Amino acid sequence: MRVVIAEDSVLLREGLSQILTRSGHVVAAAVGDAPALAAAVAEDRPDIVVTDVRMPPGFRDEGLRAALALRAEHPGLPVLVLSQYVEQSYAADLLHTGGGVGYLLKDRVGEVAEFVEALDRVAAGGTVIDPDVVRGLLARRARDTPLERLTAREREVLALMAEGRSNGAVARALVVSEAAVIKHVGSIFAKLDLHRTPDDHRRVLAVLTHLRGASR
Repeated sequence: MRVVIAEDSVLLREGLSQILTRSGHVVAAAVGDAPALAAAVAEDRPDIVVTDVRMPPGFRDEGLRAALALRAEHPGLPVLVLSQYVEQSYAADLLHTGGGVGYLLKDRVGEVAEFVEALDRVAAGGTVIDPDVVRGLLARRARDTPLERLTAREREVLALMAEGRSNGAVARALVVSEAAVIKHVGSIFAKLDLHRTPDDHRRVLAVLTHLRGASR
């Protein structure tokens, strides 16, 4: 299998090359930045790309963005991304491009057999995701969903609000005082960042947020 490696650390780049060569693969090119990666893929037509996330010149997410661009330019090109940390900015986008993708933390490279197995699986069209990456993406999704900020009771109150019930009707349905419902409603507005303004109706906006969440 022909592999192109993109990794700015010379030591890690050489180490990956040796691991893959000993495993019977051919390292067609080993480069240190995103532009060189794009050029190597165009010239060598590899069976799979192994790329770091952070590379020159910005050392941010150049490798991950290059992987997305390569997947768009060469549909189906298997890509295995390696990272020191969970980079959430483009990780979800990459994983949504279909099979033949992987995202591993660099610590996994130390487990040579596990790393080579992951590479082979991605090259065959499978998906390999580091457990820490999964946890990071799920945590991000929870943070990005406003409804996740609400308690179970607050969700119950909001669901009844969505049915058009007044505070009094919500109180009767939940067998609590109306004062308790008013307190919950105020907390809902605060957690959904619905600040009081002259030209909006926070109750309606809260219900719309509920309905959007229910449709996911």
